[in-house]
Amino acid sequence: MGKRKLEIIKTPGKNSLRHVWKYRDPLRVVFNFIIIYCAKYLPGMELKKDLLKLTGMKIGKNTSIGLAAMFDIFYPELIEIGEDSIIGYNATIIAHEYLIRELRTGKVRIGKNVMLGANSTVLAGVSIEDNATVSAATLVDGDVPANNFAKGNPMELGEKK
Repeated sequence: MGKRKLEIIKTPGKNSLRHVWKYRDPLRVVFNFIIIYCAKYLPGMELKKDLLKLTGMKIGKNTSIGLAAMFDIFYPELIEIGEDSIIGYNATIIAHEYLIRELRTGKVRIGKNVMLGANSTVLAGVSIEDNATVSAATLVDGDVPANNFAKGNPMELGEKK
């Protein structure tokens, strides 16, 4: 399992989230929030994808995004999803982490023909390579190689059968 690729920004004080507006334009975050929450409950796949692309997300052809899937509102432009993938019901994809004294960001790359199960969470700086399957309710805290199966919390990798 590969280590996450993160950019670390040291922040002053004891709570990095209190400094969010030093790093992100508040109007852009509000725009992202409105778009992502509208798309969250849209049943139409193409309209949902078109809306999400307005935030800077890259989403491949024939990709399906399940109802209530949630994407990072601060850094959606760091999320890339390949063609023919499925993002399951209520899955969450995060491209940032606000910690006590630092902010971490990292690109999230989901390859082609990936199945991301319902209620799974993908953390910042992770790659899920082509043809991988992530089981429902998995915490994806490291890279998932191509043609592999990931499950659980903590995540375990195995060969696809």
